[in-house]
This record gives sequence, structure tokens and C-alpha cells, in this order.
Amino acid sequence: MYIDEDSEESSPFVMLTSPTKSWPASYGKKNGMWYASPGNQGWGSKPASRKPSIMEADLGTLSTTSGSIKRSAGRVIRIINNLDHSVQCRVLLNLRTSQPFEEVLEDLGQVLKINGAKKMYTGTGQEVRSFSQLRNEFADVDTFYLATGTALIAGSPIRRSRSRPSVVAAAPILPTEDLPKVPLRGARPRSKSRPRILYAPESEILRPNGEYTMLDIMKEEPTKVTIRGLRRTFYPPVHHAPADNSPPDKKLQLQWVHGYRGIDARRNLWVLPSGELLYYVAAVAVLLDRDEDAQRHYTGHTEDIMCMDVHPSRELVASGQKAGRDRKSQAHVRIWSTESLQTLYVFGMGELDSGVTAVAFSQLNGGSYILAVDSGRESILSVWQWQWGHLLGKVATLQEGLSGAAFHPLDDNLIITHGRGHLAFWHRRKDGFFERTDIVKQPSRSHVTSVQFEPDGDVITADSDGFITIYSVDSDGAYFVRTEFEAHNKGIGCLIMLGEGTLLSGGEKDRKIAAWDSLQNYKKIADTKLPEAAGGVRTIYPQRPGRNDGNIYVGTTRNNILEGSLQRRFTQVVFGHGRQLWGLAAHPEDELYATAGHDKHVALWRKNKLIWTIQTGYECVALAFHPFGTALAAGSTEGHLLVINCDNGAVMLTLRVCGSPLNCVSYNQVGDMIAMGSQNGSIYLFRVSRDGFSYKKVNKIRGSQPLTHLDWSMDGNFVQTVTIDFDLLFWDAKSLSPERSPIAMKDVKWLTNNCTVGFLVAGQWSNRYYSTANTIIATCSRSAAQDMLVSGDAEGYLRLFRYPCISPRAEFHETKVYSGMLACARFLCGDHTLITVGGTDASLMVWDIVEE
Repeated sequence: MYIDEDSEESSPFVMLTSPTKSWPASYGKKNGMWYASPGNQGWGSKPASRKPSIMEADLGTLSTTSGSIKRSAGRVIRIINNLDHSVQCRVLLNLRTSQPFEEVLEDLGQVLKINGAKKMYTGTGQEVRSFSQLRNEFADVDTFYLATGTALIAGSPIRRSRSRPSVVAAAPILPTEDLPKVPLRGARPRSKSRPRILYAPESEILRPNGEYTMLDIMKEEPTKVTIRGLRRTFYPPVHHAPADNSPPDKKLQLQWVHGYRGIDARRNLWVLPSGELLYYVAAVAVLLDRDEDAQRHYTGHTEDIMCMDVHPSRELVASGQKAGRDRKSQAHVRIWSTESLQTLYVFGMGELDSGVTAVAFSQLNGGSYILAVDSGRESILSVWQWQWGHLLGKVATLQEGLSGAAFHPLDDNLIITHGRGHLAFWHRRKDGFFERTDIVKQPSRSHVTSVQFEPDGDVITADSDGFITIYSVDSDGAYFVRTEFEAHNKGIGCLIMLGEGTLLSGGEKDRKIAAWDSLQNYKKIADTKLPEAAGGVRTIYPQRPGRNDGNIYVGTTRNNILEGSLQRRFTQVVFGHGRQLWGLAAHPEDELYATAGHDKHVALWRKNKLIWTIQTGYECVALAFHPFGTALAAGSTEGHLLVINCDNGAVMLTLRVCGSPLNCVSYNQVGDMIAMGSQNGSIYLFRVSRDGFSYKKVNKIRGSQPLTHLDWSMDGNFVQTVTIDFDLLFWDAKSLSPERSPIAMKDVKWLTNNCTVGFLVAGQWSNRYYSTANTIIATCSRSAAQDMLVSGDAEGYLRLFRYPCISPRAEFHETKVYSGMLACARFLCGDHTLITVGGTDASLMVWDIVEE
């Protein structure tokens, strides 16, 4: 472009910076004017018919030799070659030139080395067709892309940061003193916080193939999602796999459940005639066959199972669940077959309030009656003839802290309830009314934890003070204390009467199991103590009911199941994390996975096998495998990073990172950097060497909101995180600064997709097919093949989508086996298996991904 000082009209534009390619810019200053030589090859040859360009150094006006360009008629914009984003420049555009807009585009195209430029677009894909639009509709836009007709998009729009001005450093820049300092109408005033321009590297750009045109892609609008009342906008990448809203052609099939619910439940372990162990975890009833090393699962419940009882025939099971938020998750009792796992009867829908505290079959009439105790404020006791679904009677116990109930073995109309400061006998009359007799009266502080019966019908109770009490009936039908003795130090978890008259008791605090001879006024026969790591005794059941071999199963308060006897050591049958379970990581090259929880245990698994477990000094909530698979990083609630050898579970290194919990931990693709997202909102970066066993702090990027999820970019330059308020934040790992513009980051490819918000996972939010509105997504994960997305929400729903999942009309396969938040879900190597952890209920489940 050249300057003709004898021209009579103003040019359509003046260049402020030269294009950032290799050709030089030849220009200078003459008589207060900036000019370019006519032979300047850097700006391209200019036909003689084109009008000259001129800019005056006067700060007040923009003029030519024959007149002036008014302030309202000029704009400084940046133009970018759409096919090569490295070619760009800034120009002062005269919006009131007499030259047609199409010719101006051709001139600008020559500047950017585009032959026949015909189209101008904004960064969001809107086409600019006139000077009027530049002056009015796009007054706040300062960056535009030039293209030839239906040219393909080659890269991403600009990305912004706070630290540098919006000028390409390699380009020649006009001196500041010669630029007009007055603001142009339609242009936003620049501030110190105005970001710099940065472009996605070539390795991050998806080159579209011939089936996508620029116009096709530009038509895709940003997705807007409302989360907790706030609307968030996510921008589409230039190119992504087409969205398919149909459900995936694969589904989830529960293969194994690890753990046992002993932390807050009693009387929840039985042995069936088949030899299978029966217990429950979350909303799943587990039938474990130790001989075949296999499990079967009853999954008819939609919320956590709160209580369970086995029919006298030992072929049927009754289980009661807590109430959920929707109609499908009402509190009720289900009776099902242990052989076929089919549901036979369901009762209590609409009758039971917030859950079922206790359920029990009658004994004398062969289990024709069943009782249920509601966990609502009135603790309603109801009795049903379950084969016919008839309610025989109900009564409000008005008892807080009621924890159990049972039929008397010699009278189907006599029911015993017990709990905190409570032991009562209820006699059901023929008219359905109940007569109540309180044995333990308020204000007793002891908690009656368990009830058993002698063969002659006397009642045996255990309490939280460690005492065992036996009640008998006098000639007038009144109950009195026959015997009472201290059996354990503090609380007793359970009692069980064996066939030969031996009573077994288990202590929750002292971890002891004691045997008492009921035929010799409860003389102690023997006792033993469980190891400290196992926890206290929650429940006891004989391994072979009816045989007097002394072998028993023990469920513990730390969610383990042991086997043994009072004469030999106890060994572990089932291992479970003893407290909340949040940490989960999948091995990069093998079907291994690691878990970590608030019980300070870290465990390594291979599907249904425990390889090793260690106890650390910290509660760990985040895990990540090094890409080489040799080291395991664990983030603790106290801000420590633990590095563990995957081969043997040895803790190789412990680093103090910060004083806040490390909620998310992740290595980059090559394994030379680790990022940790903290509760204090900051990202901590460490340099990694020696296959994951040497760490050196690089720096931290300050933030303000607690971080929950984290992903690295494929090239390791960026990190994206999700905050506790579901804001998607981006961080530059090279410049150690937050990235403020989500538009700039929309084309970055991510190594994983564990962040729960974003354009490619927006369809899991506000989905039209969800049973409840305002669903909060707690975890998600993308398969290695990038064709599936697993999603878990705060209500315990587990869903499998196709990936990408963009539309709220995306269909899915759904299952519900958790009552609370589903803490984490990850695909194992090969995408054939999925692992989920339940958070507060400490459950760990293995799912096979099978063809639909």
C-alpha cells in the first residue's frame, strides 16, 4: 500500500502494524505524515485505481491533504488470515470511505496475502457485510478474520491474558507519541487489564477435512447451561466429532462390589443355604460365593438399603430402603428370592416416610408376618401380612433413636423395639391396636444395641455401656431383670445365640469377641481380640449355621469382613475403606486402579482382587498415576503430596505443598510436570523426574475459588479446572498465570475430560430426560477412545452417554446404586471396565461395559 500526497479522497484504511510474516515493512515519516513506499512488497502491489491512505500525526483529527477523517469515522481493528493465524496486522479503518466494502476486503486480503478475500467474520463466526455493521453491531469487537468464500477454519480465535498489550511483538509498531490518543467511537477504552493475544499452537489445532465448510462450523452457537441459578456459556471448538444424541450401544453391568457397610449399620451379615455370604453396600445386596470367587447382586433398590432380614426358610430376603427425592425413590420394603434375585413383593410405598429403620419376619408362623419401622419423626411401627399386602396394624412409637425391632420367637403378636434409652414390648391385639410395655424408661442414657432370645423365650439385651441383661417374665406376666453383667469395655455391637446355648457378644470399642454359656448362668467360656486395623465388632454370624464348629464371620466397624474362631486367628475376607472414599485413579497401561479415603488407607486393585493396601499418616482425597505407571501420587486433606511405589506400596516421598486440602492431582502427558488443585483456589506445579519419584516445586498460580477437578492439555501448556461453584477456569502452565478468555481456549485439546463442565460435556447438565430437575453433576470421565462419557451426580445416578455429549436431548443408559453423591468414576485401560466410588458410603464398585 502506498501514500499519494496529491490524492483527494481518504483511503479506506491505514496499517498500524505490518503483517507478522517474514516480509519486511518499508515505511517512514515525512512532513508529519506516515507513508509507505510504492514499491513495498511487504504490503503487496497496489493498483493505481485504489485511493491513497494517509494518517496525520495530529492527536485531535485524522486527515488527508484534502480533508479529514472524523473520530467517529475511524476504528483500529486487528485482521487475521483465517487460513494462517500467524499472519495478522492492525489497521486504522476509515468507516466512511466511498470505496465499496467488497473492495476494502480485497485490499485487506492483499495485506494478509489472501487472494480474492470476500468474507469477514468475528471470532464467534458472525459474518460482517458492511461498514455500518462495523460501526454499530460490532462496535465492541476488535478482531476479525478474513477468508475466501467458504474457506476452512484453520485454527482458533485469539486467547487473552492480562499481562501484555494486544500487539504482536514481532511486528513493527507505530511510536506511541504519533498515535491518536483520543478514543474512537464504537471502540472500547483499553485498560491495564486488557489481555494480550496468544494463539493455540499448531499441535493443538484440529485441521478439518473437506466435509466441513467454514459456514457450517460458524453456525454452531455457544452452549448455555444454567447451574445453581447461574447461566454459563461454553464455546464450541472449531472442529469436533459430530454429536449423536442416541444412547450408546454399550451399557454398564455390575461385576463386583468391594466393601461392607459396617460403619453405621448393625445386623447385616448372613450365610445362605448355598454357602453365599449375604450383606449390603449402598443400594446393592451382595451375595458372595467364596468357593467360586464370584458375586451376585440384587439391584432392585433405588436408594441405600437401611436394614435387612432373612426369612425363616432362608430362601427369601426382606430389605428396606431410605427415601429419595423423586417418586421412584420412595421408602419401601422389597421381598425377593435369593435363588432367582427376582422381586416378589413390594409394600410400604406411600406408607413409610423417610426410610425403614428396621424390618423383621415373624418366626412362629413361618414368616407370614413382617414388621417395618419408619425412620420418620413418629417412628411408626407397622405389621403386614406380606403375601397379600395387608396392613394388620400400625402404631406411632414416638421414639427418637429407635434402631431395631424383632418378633418374639414364641409369640407372633409380641414385638420388641429397642434403641437409644428405649426398650419396649408391643402386644398386638386382634383389633389391630397395640399395648405398650416400657422396660427401659427415660431418661436412661444407655443405648440398647441388640436383642436375642433364650430357647425358653427370655429376652437378652446388650447396650452401649458394655452390659448384657437378661429379662424374664413372672407369674403375673411382668418382666424383671434376671441377670445383668458387664461383658465389654463400653459398647456392645451385637449378640448372637448359637444352637447349643452359647451366646456370642462382640465389642465395638474393645474389639473383643466373647463366648458365654447360657446354661451356666452366662459364665465366660473364651474370648479373643480383633486386630486394630480391622476395627470393632459390628455383627457376627456362624459360618455353617446348625454346626457347632465355632467358625464365624465377623463384620467390623471399619467395613471389613473377617473369618475365624475364638481358637484361631481371624483372616480378612472382604476389605473396604473404613470411612469416606473420594480418591480414585486408573492405571495408564493396565487394568489396575487405586483408591484412597479418609480412613488413611491407600489400596491398589485389579478388578475384584486387592493387590496391596497401606496405611498412611494422612487422609487422602485425590490420586493420580504417573504416565509410566511406576508411581502413584496422593493428595491429602492437610495439603501433603505422597508419592507411593506402585510395585510394593511403599511411601517414597512426602511433600508439604500447602495448608489446604489437595482436591485434584494430575500429571501431564509426558510425566515431567504435576499439577495440584487446592481448596484455597490455587494451582501448584512441580517438576517431576526419575520416573515420578523426584519432585521440585516450580511455582503456584493463585486463585480464589476451591478447585474440584483438573485436566491437562495434550501439549502440557495449559490446565483447566472446575471450581466448587462450577466455574470452568483455565491456567497457563508456562507463564504461570490464569487465562481469562474461554473463547481463546476453546480449541485446546485436553488429555482427559474429568472437568464436569464444558462444551463437549454440556449435555449431562439440565438433560430433558432426567427424573429430577437441577441435577448437580459430581464427576465425569471420558473413555480413552473418546466415544463414551460416564457421569455421576449428587443423587447417586450413574449414566453412560456417547461422547461428545453436547445437547440436553442426549440419551443415556442409567443405573442407581448410590444414595448420596457419586464421588468419582473412571474408565480402566482398554475401556472395558468402569470403576466408581461412593464418597460418604465408602463403597467401591466395578462395572463391565458390555454390548447393549
